[in-house]
Amino acid sequence: MNRETNRDDKNPQARDAKDANRDPISGAPGSHPVGTAVGAAAGGIAAGAAAGTLAAGPVGTVVGAAVGAVAGGLAGKAVAESIDPTVIDTHWEGRYQREPYFESGMTYDDYAPSYRLGADARLRNQGSTFDDLETSLARDYETVKGNSRLGWEKAKRAVRASWDTEY
Repeated sequence: MNRETNRDDKNPQARDAKDANRDPISGAPGSHPVGTAVGAAAGGIAAGAAAGTLAAGPVGTVVGAAVGAVAGGLAGKAVAESIDPTVIDTHWEGRYQREPYFESGMTYDDYAPSYRLGADARLRNQGSTFDDLETSLARDYETVKGNSRLGWEKAKRAVRASWDTEY
């Protein structure tokens, strides 16, 4: 769905419901899928699996990975909650087509995961550079890209643009 052409600005209730960034399962406002997914994938699974292996061997590895994914997801969500996805979307929706990396035929929905990842990564990795994290950002992008038609090599410039933006 292209948010640009389907946004109902004449119906404030529909617009407010969309802008609440609701969790797709619970319906609660403030869903942060990028932060939650990156937190679960990046640190939680590995840390939990390592702790589980030390405590209980192979069975502990499996249990630890699951517990670690949940803990990592919650930690990632906590970081992401300091980023308002609506602010990011509002910032980029009106300008993404004028960016030098924009490809004709792509929609905002193709670029949105890149912008959200860049903003989230900058906040989570203060003190690091984009270049230091590019390899892990490429992995993170595959986790959060959803239905975006952009591969990492094309999405990377949008992630970088968002990383470089003060929101």
